[in-house]
Amino acid sequence: MLTLSKGTQGQEKKDLQEQLELAILSALKDLRFGSVEIIVHDSKVVQIERKEKVRLESGYSHSFK
Repeated sequence: MLTLSKGTQGQEKKDLQEQLELAILSALKDLRFGSVEIIVHDSKVVQIERKEKVRLESGYSHSFK
């Protein structure tokens, strides 16, 4: 869990912010269709969810026999 609170000082706060930015950018990397959700509880980022959608071409069909 990455916690950015008022008591976090200087370099420690900067390091946490960089880790959070990298985690968000990683979740966004190569995402074509979908969403990234950042869950915050008590001013703390507790979870980052990535949901990716796969778009099938309109002419695609498959038989499941």
